[in-house]
Amino acid sequence: MTTTMQPLEDQLAADFYAYETLLPDEERKILLKARTLMRDEIKPLVNDNWAKGEFPRELVGIFRDSGLAGLPYEGYGEHRPAVSNLLSGMLAMELSRTDASVATFFGVHNGLAMYSVHSGGDQEQRDRWLPQMAAMDKIGAFAMTEPLGGSDVAGGMRTTAKREGDTWILNGAKKWIGNATFADYVVVWARDVDDNHVKGFVVEKGTPGFDPAKIEGKIAFRIVENAEITLTDVRVPEANRLQNINSFRDVAEILRATRSGVAWQALGVMAGAYELALDYARERRQFGRPIGGFQLVQDLLVKSLGNITASWGLLAQLARLQDAGVFRDEHSALAKAFVTARMREVVAWSREIFGGNGILLDHDIARFFADAEAIYSFEGTREMNTLIVGKAITGQSAFV
Repeated sequence: MTTTMQPLEDQLAADFYAYETLLPDEERKILLKARTLMRDEIKPLVNDNWAKGEFPRELVGIFRDSGLAGLPYEGYGEHRPAVSNLLSGMLAMELSRTDASVATFFGVHNGLAMYSVHSGGDQEQRDRWLPQMAAMDKIGAFAMTEPLGGSDVAGGMRTTAKREGDTWILNGAKKWIGNATFADYVVVWARDVDDNHVKGFVVEKGTPGFDPAKIEGKIAFRIVENAEITLTDVRVPEANRLQNINSFRDVAEILRATRSGVAWQALGVMAGAYELALDYARERRQFGRPIGGFQLVQDLLVKSLGNITASWGLLAQLARLQDAGVFRDEHSALAKAFVTARMREVVAWSREIFGGNGILLDHDIARFFADAEAIYSFEGTREMNTLIVGKAITGQSAFV
């Protein structure tokens, strides 16, 4: 595969340093396919469903027909050789550039759930579940966060698993679980009461005792159907326990990979917000001229573009480390902490350019502003990711 410089007219306004040209031509075609899909088929669905707080079920069919699921996994999905981590990241960016809720639905399924099976399951389990998930005939979810826990998940998991012969009995509760209200396979993490280690279980839709309830009243990610799950004597066969997960250390391997995907998602939110603000600055007139000609507006736009460009460069190198198999927890932690903080700045500056119109859903920017708060918080807060990096660079743990 060869890489060619894209023509200027085909370059995103937010891609000031033409980072897309780092992709081989074949992978860039996949990225452009996703861009067209988001613009033509998905964007028209977004605002109405965001306002109603509903997940449009037709999204599943749209993504199923696109063939975008399963691309990071060798032998699964339409693109049989696994695509690069750079393309996987840019796809997360591209989806979030249109809507972070839609990107999260897809990321939970294609990232958290599928990666858990691919990384944590044995070959029989991969072959049993991943083809259906790559085809999006079956949808996945990932249940780790609990109602009374957050950053202390490693040592404070309250959901339990008790083995009885070839069956495991799960009891407990989970919260903020995306896709769980309609998912076919939910990867549930629970602490084995006998050895005190965290293990993973694939709970299939309709299993008795598994009760997901949609969380209402959110101000962000309103399209995502997050659920609070109650598990009451949920019986799961040993065949549905992820065979390669034996402790939280194994779970951390999954979180390390998916955390970088959230950083790419934050980049997409930045890019989308900046492009909205730039277009608005070119069109909105005050005092007889476009506001894009005012110094203070240009200052906000240039600061935003600087954040985007710096973040894109950081993530591009992170993808190279992933492809080389040498990236570590602190690498993805720094990316998540830094990029989400820059995202918060960009969406605020972009909304500021819209003035009063910035609170209207019709202009899209209000949705980006609200959704950024969810991305800033999940997959490890900025503070927790900072402590991961701090421990790596000083050799001293500041965790309590």
